[in-house]
Amino acid sequence: MNILAFTSLQSAGGGSPAGGGTSFLIMMVLLFGVMYLFMIRPQRKQQKELEKFRSELKRGDKVVTAGGIYGVVDEIKDRSVLIKVDGDVKLRVDKNSIVRDFSEDAPKA
Repeated sequence: MNILAFTSLQSAGGGSPAGGGTSFLIMMVLLFGVMYLFMIRPQRKQQKELEKFRSELKRGDKVVTAGGIYGVVDEIKDRSVLIKVDGDVKLRVDKNSIVRDFSEDAPKA
């Protein structure tokens, strides 16, 4: 007997076996659990660290903006930060555009 005839006999005989929906449900729950562990949880942790970094900014910190501008924090307001870029050049940027501290990246002499 070939596979096609067997499948047609099974579908005519009553459909899917009992418990087929339960195994699918368990598989979907496991899939979402794995997605949470490997994608959502680390992203939330990274976001919290970035928020903590932005809230703890102080004058003199060396920072990098999202646009790639390196500068030193000169003044901090509620939603904006004034960074000194070069010489007397200062830029006011949104606090959310500051992405990291680059003082650790500086080469050690």
